[in-house]
Amino acid sequence: MIDIKSTIQSIISGDSLSEVQSENLFTEIMDGNLSNIQISSILTALSIKGENVSEIVGATKVLRRKSLSVSAPDNSIDTCGTGGDKLGTYNISTAVSFVIAGCGIPVAKHGNRKASSKSGTADVLEALNININCTPDNISDCLKNANIGFLFAQNHHSAMRNVAPVRSELGIRTIFNIIGPLSNPANAKKQLLGVFDEKWLVPLAESLRNLGSERAWIVHGTDGLDEISISGDTLICELKDNKITNFTLNPLDAGLKTSPITEIKGGDPLYNAKAILNLLDGEKNAYRNIVLINAAAALMISNKVDNITEGVVIASESIDSGAAKNALNKLQIISNKN
Repeated sequence: MIDIKSTIQSIISGDSLSEVQSENLFTEIMDGNLSNIQISSILTALSIKGENVSEIVGATKVLRRKSLSVSAPDNSIDTCGTGGDKLGTYNISTAVSFVIAGCGIPVAKHGNRKASSKSGTADVLEALNININCTPDNISDCLKNANIGFLFAQNHHSAMRNVAPVRSELGIRTIFNIIGPLSNPANAKKQLLGVFDEKWLVPLAESLRNLGSERAWIVHGTDGLDEISISGDTLICELKDNKITNFTLNPLDAGLKTSPITEIKGGDPLYNAKAILNLLDGEKNAYRNIVLINAAAALMISNKVDNITEGVVIASESIDSGAAKNALNKLQIISNKN
């Protein structure tokens, strides 16, 4: 039995939880055994102290254990990030997912509705006439036959309902903003994960290593973007072969020109859905370039290519051949068979 009062006091005093302590605490939270005041105190105290790797891993293990799982191919990848960069861009990782799927890589796209943006993954997919409320079996069918399936976070993480009211009223980023992207219900072992703050690059790489990921890039643009940026440098922390390395990537490294963030500003779900359709129909602009460089990274993570320039070539072929658009069309059809 956890002594909640002493646990809260310990965190306030600056003490960190061990992985086991974190796992036990978040089991109590997600089982609905704590009051909203207790949950609020814990989340706020952790946020002020700063969540560490053991706390993140312990909480993630609980969320994963309680999720509604989906059967997916072993080589599946996820492009879900933390969100929260507040830059209001197009839906980049969603468009990237179709391009990767067009390359033959299964994408278990984990996501939710908008939080800090005008259009979240679920919102734009809905605008593209894709059923976002598929059963696990239907999602597996999508992954098998369209190389892409959408895992709507609120459908797969029912344990989150016990913290949703508190998170909404607090209105601050908490550990749940971090562990969500680490909790893919299809257990994807490869991941391209954008973060809203560079301070999370190494901790999330270490967390994914401890959670059994095979390869991942944790990325943060120096312009604040939680994607690989085209306006300048992107800071990258790579997990590969159980080792973590840091490097910087610039669009010029991939043979792409730089563009200001203003050229990838998005709008509401319908607006962003139209942009995705135009992109998949071959429109050449800054949006295409940022999708290409992120897709190229995903292809590297998936061991499909050896370098970023080769990845851009393959990603371009996925769009220009119609393969990426075909993945979208298949997902529309199969997801609506429910």
